[in-house]
Amino acid sequence: MATNGYSNGGSTKGKPIKCKAAVAWGPGEPLVMEEVGVAPPARMEVRVRILFTSICHTDLSFLRGENERQRRFPRILGHEAAGVVESVGEGVEDLAPGDHVVPIFNGECGTCAYCHSSATNLCGTYRVDAFKSTMVSDNGTRFSVVNTSGDTVPVYHFLNTSTFAEYTVLDAACAVKINPAAPLEKMCLLSCGISTGVGAAWNTANVSKGSTVAIFGLGAVGLAVGEGARIRGASRIIGVDINPEKFAKGKEMGITDFINPKACGKPVHEVIKELTDGGVDYSFECSGNVDVLREAFVSTHDGWGLTVVLGIHPTPRMMPLHPMELFDGRRITGCTFGDFKGKSQLPLLVDQCMKGEVKINFDGFITHEMPFSEINEAFRLLEEGKSLRCVLRL
Repeated sequence: MATNGYSNGGSTKGKPIKCKAAVAWGPGEPLVMEEVGVAPPARMEVRVRILFTSICHTDLSFLRGENERQRRFPRILGHEAAGVVESVGEGVEDLAPGDHVVPIFNGECGTCAYCHSSATNLCGTYRVDAFKSTMVSDNGTRFSVVNTSGDTVPVYHFLNTSTFAEYTVLDAACAVKINPAAPLEKMCLLSCGISTGVGAAWNTANVSKGSTVAIFGLGAVGLAVGEGARIRGASRIIGVDINPEKFAKGKEMGITDFINPKACGKPVHEVIKELTDGGVDYSFECSGNVDVLREAFVSTHDGWGLTVVLGIHPTPRMMPLHPMELFDGRRITGCTFGDFKGKSQLPLLVDQCMKGEVKINFDGFITHEMPFSEINEAFRLLEEGKSLRCVLRL
């Protein structure tokens, strides 16, 4: 547990805090529980006591060091979480100590041209940046740790969030205040997986009632797409994955048909076209594989089919499409954070879930719950395909 905290009546305001964090010292290495220093928040920043955090495949990809340009260590990973504001920096007016918050990797300042536009959920300053490892205000870090040589060294940030720590410092634009009655152990999934998948179905594709959908990759994001399509009333939701063990969970999320590419004997898009009389209305690529992206694109119906790209693609290979293929009416687009504007739209979604107006199956995504100290075991379960989301209690 942290040596200081919000629970002691706010005595930590303006002071450094020492707490436990799971530090990544290098690519492919297990995380190490370290005592780290967490500086007070600077201007337009907040310091948050993390109560729950979960693990996403993006964390796993960064820990593996799959993209050399993104390697910077030591680092605190993690970007799905929920917690309580401990203190706020100068200039922060929309957050206060004690507020329940969900960190978001795709921030929203609310004042720039991007935030004022209804055409995008990106922010001019605080949008997601996989190469960023420091804070916006001064290009510095708020974490420090003593290395094996006895030197105090900076620990770098990750995806605007760094939630694998008992305390973290966020840009205020990356902290969403939510209903204090909402269960934080479930709301942490809105930091990435559920918002990304459900939002892709609702906001990016605008899936319509009675439509047909194909989802390539049935991890947490893919299943969240299925959940979003189910809520929207899609008539047929086809799940594609090489792991048949995911099909049972898929049924729970409303997926109606399943295709294992290794078992169908023909290209997946041909199977889908046979099932849907020419192709699906919407396809979602959630695997990060360009060959799968190709199958997702050609599985949609000519004239109106839409493919939404959600997978993170570490490969330098380009998109496997010929420009002339777009003249048959199929379209393709990317999606960041489900096209939700985090600070202005997520609080309403939380309230709708609390009132029962929107019924998202949060519990279905949480396959494991563990103490923070077992974070490396949680990574192992995810890597072996045995976990959708493991929620860690700090």
